Amino acid sequence: MADPEIQISGGKPPVEADVEMEGGDDGPEVTETGTRGSVVGGAAAEEDDKPAPRYMLIGLSSYLKSPMVELLIGSGDSQTLLMAHKALLTKSPFFTEQFSSSGNTRIELVDDDVDPISCFLEYLYTGEYFPHKLSSGALEPDPSAPKIDDSGAQLLKHAKVYTVAEKLGMPLLKSLSHSKIHLITSTAIAEIAYARYVYSHTTRSDLTIRKPVASFWGQRSHVLRHETEGSFRDMCLEYPEFAFDVLSFVLDAEEKRAQRRGDDEVGKSARKRARGQ
Repeated sequence: MADPEIQISGGKPPVEADVEMEGGDDGPEVTETGTRGSVVGGAAAEEDDKPAPRYMLIGLSSYLKSPMVELLIGSGDSQTLLMAHKALLTKSPFFTEQFSSSGNTRIELVDDDVDPISCFLEYLYTGEYFPHKLSSGALEPDPSAPKIDDSGAQLLKHAKVYTVAEKLGMPLLKSLSHSKIHLITSTAIAEIAYARYVYSHTTRSDLTIRKPVASFWGQRSHVLRHETEGSFRDMCLEYPEFAFDVLSFVLDAEEKRAQRRGDDEVGKSARKRARGQ
């Protein structure tokens, strides 16, 4: 069977480079309304201005002739069985390795959820997953979801696709899901739920998704923390890396402002401290 052609439009897959966690006046402008990053009555996070690279599959009929593979997702009562064509699954290095090591047509994914895996399969067959990005750059309406994400469910949907794409070695799907995160209008409570997922399911080196989270809270934590019913404090205590990243953003921003003002104290490691009598 001849290999069908695959085309990628919209540029190359993103290359993850070393990025400094820094902010200040060079960061994104904060607005009161709009898409994410919007928090209702709050702040905007960094946005992806460029459209995500697009995966397009040509010659689908040849893929459909390949054997079917059973994907057993989850465990216990929530375990779900999905089916997909083997030739399409081999677009993922993860599945390619599974097939080469065992040759099985049944693969168990006990640590995964069915929803992000379903989005991954939809993406394999169509090059997108619901809700699709429109030509305007917005997401198509989802009748089942509120216009404002007040629980974090919509943010978490795309964040889970992001981490599944990382596991399965699908960089274009990672880029697409990350771009959708920044099109969600949300509340402070939703943002905390999203931040908790990011810091519990990604590595310290994954600045692609962690840096915007730290930037978001670094810009507006002094306001939004009052709307989180103590969840911001709990988040900082539970995930010290989150607290450090937010603090680093705030301190870097202040350092930049001081440098622009020409403060003499910038860069000095010691200063006189008033002592009590």
